[in-house]
Amino acid sequence: MIASLPMYDLPALHGAHDRFWQAIRAVLGYGPAALLRRGDLWDHWQAPDLLLSQTCGFPYRARLHGHVQLVATPDFGLPDCPAGHYNSVFVARRSDRITALKELSGQRFAFNEPMSQSGWAAPKVHLDSLGLAHGPLLQTGGHALSAAAVAEGRADFAALDAQTWRLLTRHTPLGEALEVVARTAPTPALPYITSLTQNAADLRAAMDAAVMALDSPTRDALGLKTLVTIPSQDYLAVTTPKPPQI
Repeated sequence: MIASLPMYDLPALHGAHDRFWQAIRAVLGYGPAALLRRGDLWDHWQAPDLLLSQTCGFPYRARLHGHVQLVATPDFGLPDCPAGHYNSVFVARRSDRITALKELSGQRFAFNEPMSQSGWAAPKVHLDSLGLAHGPLLQTGGHALSAAAVAEGRADFAALDAQTWRLLTRHTPLGEALEVVARTAPTPALPYITSLTQNAADLRAAMDAAVMALDSPTRDALGLKTLVTIPSQDYLAVTTPKPPQI
């Protein structure tokens, strides 16, 4: 049986995520003794014995829909986002003093991976809607790596999950080197999922109870306000752009 919470698991948050999982497990009365932090995420998400994980909206609508169950969606209380939604922030180097996204049109764009809602899909749709275009592309493998690529001058701008950006500003120096230039429209946030073999209702109840049982420092560290229900059709309705041409 597998449990993983990989999407916001910065090293500084390992302890908070561990406490969250132990609180869920205590209510359920079963489950792995520890979160899995190794291996390929697709292997986690598609495992027949998956008890709990968290994925991105893009992988869910592209490949996981119909093969996993939605359990809940976290609400991080992000600015200008409805409950259970998030957006992407476009970031550039603070020293470049960029005042508008159009100033970055045609510049080198760093993104984490092609099947990322916040790193590729949302920013591409946003740029297209404004008649703007990125320049050369740099695939980094992670939001923090995209932010670092901009800070180090290997790219000129990037789009990051707004919750990841919040965490990076709290736990890394990247917030001092970068600033937000623009934000995309909100879309449903990263859902918690389970396999088709599990009882999603029982798991949701355990997660609700666990959120309420967490101490304030842990909830603050995770940024988790509450859990909400977002139907699968809302995830499936999000626009998917063409994949990046690298």
